[in-house]
Amino acid sequence: MEHPFLFLSKLFELIGLGSFVHHYPHVVYSWFIMLFLIVVGKLSAGAVKMIPSGGQNFFEMVISGIEGFQLSIMGEEGRPFFPLIATLGLYILCCNWIGLIPGMLSPTANINTPLSCALVVFVVTHAVGLKEHGAKYIKHFTGPIWWMVPLMLPIELIGHFSRVLSLTFRLFGNIMGEDLVLAILLFLAGKFLAPVPMMFLAIFTSFVQAFIFSLLTMMYIAGSLEESH
Repeated sequence: MEHPFLFLSKLFELIGLGSFVHHYPHVVYSWFIMLFLIVVGKLSAGAVKMIPSGGQNFFEMVISGIEGFQLSIMGEEGRPFFPLIATLGLYILCCNWIGLIPGMLSPTANINTPLSCALVVFVVTHAVGLKEHGAKYIKHFTGPIWWMVPLMLPIELIGHFSRVLSLTFRLFGNIMGEDLVLAILLFLAGKFLAPVPMMFLAIFTSFVQAFIFSLLTMMYIAGSLEESH
């Protein structure tokens, strides 16, 4: 969904890149989220103190919460994947929330953004499986009995490729739906503050979508680390 006025679009028009931002607004807003997270991360890391206070307390709570939840799902074997999962979760959450600000756009409301994240998860999942098990990783797709391979292999392959579609369309559909509902409410009854209750609901559902994407990522990687049965 395109907003009638986008702040970053106007900024890019001033520097002569208006055509690019009009064709790829989700890319520009993705860059903006990346820059925002890099700057916030840099400032937070530079202000670390032995006795935490203020913003450091908040970020330590967020990071430790994500890490604790991840370890409860994946165990200690999942600790090396904390940077990937935390980055995906925070990136998707910020992409979801930014669209609730007037004049901003949710990159995840464009199918290319969720698809790119889903492809990263897909590639990492199987790269981890191959690194952990080598050629034996094929047993994850063939089942426990050799004569069932012709049946199990196509089913498992379809199931693993469908993960990309599942991750993509779940995130894209929910965020696009939120944006459309907010736009309709704003158009029909914006003067009566009709979109306000929906915005509070959208804040919650946007968090839920980022949480589900991160949770499924944990489960997929944890599954690739397990021995086949």
